[in-house]
Amino acid sequence: MLDWQFSSFSDLSNKDLYEVLAQRQNIFILEQTCLYPDIDGYDLEAHHLLGWRVEDGKRELAAYLRVLAPGAKYEEMSLGRVITTQAARGSGAGRQLLARGIACAEALHPGHRIRIGAQQYLEKFYQSFGFETVSAPYDEDGIMHIDMLR
Repeated sequence: MLDWQFSSFSDLSNKDLYEVLAQRQNIFILEQTCLYPDIDGYDLEAHHLLGWRVEDGKRELAAYLRVLAPGAKYEEMSLGRVITTQAARGSGAGRQLLARGIACAEALHPGHRIRIGAQQYLEKFYQSFGFETVSAPYDEDGIMHIDMLR
């Protein structure tokens, strides 16, 4: 069971923000070996969904995504920087994260569609949440991606 936190950037504690950035770096830059600017200026206006778990008495981040308002990056609102930490993979945390992220996004921006730039190998996962592929595959930082809408 994860403990969920949905916060604006200014409401994140320094410690929580540090953990988010550390895990994004671990997954996107080190694990996936993509050299790109993860800190891209969107975090400041985004809302952030963090899923925490306690393991051996220690609170650790298990899952994370950010929600961008319509017009911030795309015409539609968007979900991005979706991660499930290595320790939480296979636990269902990713499905919980996406379901909760969609609900939070729709509550913040009712009536707007959601656009994502998804890694192509996760297409069926996102389709199971109602996303439809709307672009041909494209290379982003050495990983094939597709645009999807819900």
